[in-house]
Amino acid sequence: ELFSDFASGHTMNRLVQGDVGSGKTAIAFYAMYCMDANGYQSVMMAPTEILAQQHFEAAKKIFPEERVICLTSNLTGKQKRELHKRAEDGSATVIIGTHALLYGNISYPNLGLVITDEQHRFGVKQRAELKNSGQGIHTLVMSATPIPRSLSLVLFGQTDISVVDELPPGRK
Repeated sequence: ELFSDFASGHTMNRLVQGDVGSGKTAIAFYAMYCMDANGYQSVMMAPTEILAQQHFEAAKKIFPEERVICLTSNLTGKQKRELHKRAEDGSATVIIGTHALLYGNISYPNLGLVITDEQHRFGVKQRAELKNSGQGIHTLVMSATPIPRSLSLVLFGQTDISVVDELPPGRK
């Protein structure tokens, strides 16, 4: 479904819903891989620093480490400036972080995809802020428990939905 969305010529706006551990993050990394392979940047926003760090560590196993960065509020000013520079010059193509991604006036020269993990933990304006930083940016939101507003967007045709209804091996 993601590949079809990317190839359609239209901007993707998709909700991926599935239980914890069902593979939503793997789907998100596939989407980021597609963007990276085609010269675009991706941003993944997670609600907590622990989750952002988990995504960052997993991403470093998939993507060249020099292209992956993690922005959180616990970084020093010097660290933030360095990571902002890498995002702005395009050398970082896989950008993972927390709400810190919304602050500091970061510009992304070639942003193609915005992913929001646990989208119910962010406000409407927060989720829209990154997407509105350019034209034609694909959006992927992930949730185990979609909020009513997200479900209404699905019902009224503004968002497509993908449901991961399988569990990992060994999980009951």
